[in-house]
Amino acid sequence: MTKKKIPTIFLVSDGRAETVARVLQAAAVQFEGVEYNCIRRPNIRTPEAVHQVVKEAEKLGAIIFFTLVGADTRKAMLQAMGRNIEIIDLLGPVITVLHSCFQRAPGAIPGLLYDQERDHYDRMSAFDYVLTHDDGQRIHELSRADVVLAGVSRSSKSSTCFYLAFQGVRAANVPLIPGMDPPPQLLKLPSNRVVGLRINVMRLLRVREARMPDLGLDADQSYVDPRAVAAEVNNANRLMDRQKWNTVDVSYLAVEETARQVLHLRWPKGRPV
Repeated sequence: MTKKKIPTIFLVSDGRAETVARVLQAAAVQFEGVEYNCIRRPNIRTPEAVHQVVKEAEKLGAIIFFTLVGADTRKAMLQAMGRNIEIIDLLGPVITVLHSCFQRAPGAIPGLLYDQERDHYDRMSAFDYVLTHDDGQRIHELSRADVVLAGVSRSSKSSTCFYLAFQGVRAANVPLIPGMDPPPQLLKLPSNRVVGLRINVMRLLRVREARMPDLGLDADQSYVDPRAVAAEVNNANRLMDRQKWNTVDVSYLAVEETARQVLHLRWPKGRPV
């Protein structure tokens, strides 16, 4: 029996392709259990880019859903509808009706919805990134982070990252683990992209001792042994100095204070919009 081919759907937009993705998701949920491949092509702003996407979709025998609003890109995509490929214009019918209803021409400004909801989209994207890059996860994607926090266990790395996500910052964090070399992906980052979180030994011991029951650890383990903890902190501090990372002493800072200092160190002249 021949295996059924999994359909491929291209989501094409001159913005971020969020709208077309939502529409597809809302429709596809009615087909429970059906598999399909989804390929996003955002920021399509020229007829040449449209032609390239259409050729790619034709080669794969794919369907195109698009939400292009720019006059030139819409024209190029509509002209491609006569080719041997299924192309669906998601915004066209709605814009036509509203044109008649409002008695005025549309602005044809790509990315306008994103500009209006920029903060919301940035926060959602940042939260997704923080969730999937917490505690050294997906280390191969560190270069995509706006900032990377490094420090010993219980130095408030995760909580600071989530606070930064509220500001729309894509923050990853990497633990500095005793007896293990830091990942090379961390060491290769430009020094201004990494912020080290320092913490004094006594404060770290108190934090870890309070956390021990939740972790199911015994009091005699190296996690709370004063000498072991002192060596761990010293090694982490030496690494931060060697790598010339900016650092924050989080010993007695609230999370929001730590986040504020991280933002200032990463963007001394203010974060670009």
